[in-house]
Amino acid sequence: MKRILFATAMAALASTAMGAMVQAETIKLGVILGYTGPIESLTPDMAAGAELAIKEVSKSGALLGGAKVIAVRGDTTCIDSAAAIATTERLVTSDRINAIVGGDCSGVTTAMLQNVALANGIVMVSPSATSPALSTIKDNGLFFRTAPSDARQGQVLTAVLQDKGVKSAALTYTNNDYGKGLANSIKTNFEKAGGKITISAAHEDGKGDYTAEVGALAAAGGEVLIVAGYLNQGGKGIIQAALDTGAFETFVLPDGMIGDSLPKDIGSDLNGSYGTVPGTDSPGAIKFSEMAKAAGFKAGPFTSESYDAAALIMLAMQAAGSSQSKMFKDKIMGVANAPGIKIYPGELAKALKILKDGGEIDYVGASAVELIGAGESAGNYREILVSGGKNTTARFR
Repeated sequence: MKRILFATAMAALASTAMGAMVQAETIKLGVILGYTGPIESLTPDMAAGAELAIKEVSKSGALLGGAKVIAVRGDTTCIDSAAAIATTERLVTSDRINAIVGGDCSGVTTAMLQNVALANGIVMVSPSATSPALSTIKDNGLFFRTAPSDARQGQVLTAVLQDKGVKSAALTYTNNDYGKGLANSIKTNFEKAGGKITISAAHEDGKGDYTAEVGALAAAGGEVLIVAGYLNQGGKGIIQAALDTGAFETFVLPDGMIGDSLPKDIGSDLNGSYGTVPGTDSPGAIKFSEMAKAAGFKAGPFTSESYDAAALIMLAMQAAGSSQSKMFKDKIMGVANAPGIKIYPGELAKALKILKDGGEIDYVGASAVELIGAGESAGNYREILVSGGKNTTARFR
């Protein structure tokens, strides 16, 4: 009898230990962004946004029976697809990440998806890849984004130009997937609305002198110069060369040009320029801004989208009852949209409990998330005016 009781006790202990092992699951999310390269001034706060959601969920102990979630960072460089692929492969095969917050820039994001995520069945939720081409790319239901497509940004930027009475503009764009897609959207929408793009010319990043490019833009003319580039490289160089030569005085700045570093680097000559970046004045955005400040970072461009990207991944895991991408990928659209209880930043533990109990949520998040079509954001924008050496909010659209 003693032997039987002992065996029973040991079996119970083994069962308890196995339960503890399940509860102690460690989930790894790759936060793969361009920590070096042409948007390197933006990505530290973007990563902090994603990691804020990760810490919130991990601390709650409410995900999948108490799983811990950790972030594993990787550098895309924003523009080097080979480097982005190598980084992503390492995080998938060596670090064994469960899903990816990223990439950031459209070209490297496409490369990561086609060369790594598809082959390994890994979910990617990008907070900032905006190329319209990503709307129709083959993704096997693995790719989502919390930032709107540039097909939408072209419409919004056209509305801004119309409101300011601009009839003609020169356009320059960074020579990659992001720049080409955005430039095409701007040109198509602006000319459809009756405006004239006098020239649409590509520029390369990393050059020391953009005098020749600016000369061609100036020769074509235009009331303003639209710079669809990157704030830490070619876009900034184009603006500085245009100011140095007196070619243009006012610049129109799409999302890749919005960040605190550009007004700081260019100085007062940038005052009066304007542009667009994804953003909203929703209650969630206000709450997130407060949370970011308390956490020691600024709720700048694409930070709310980064928080939301990480949050959607973890909420979908809970809805599926699994941390495996193949199991939770089909739950992302459901947790992001109605019907269900609206969920805002700081309420991830609440959302996890609702899902555990079999309820439904409508994740609004920090960026007023609504996923449409092939899993991308419907799109809200903040209109920027550079004033007093800073990016200020003119309105939301």
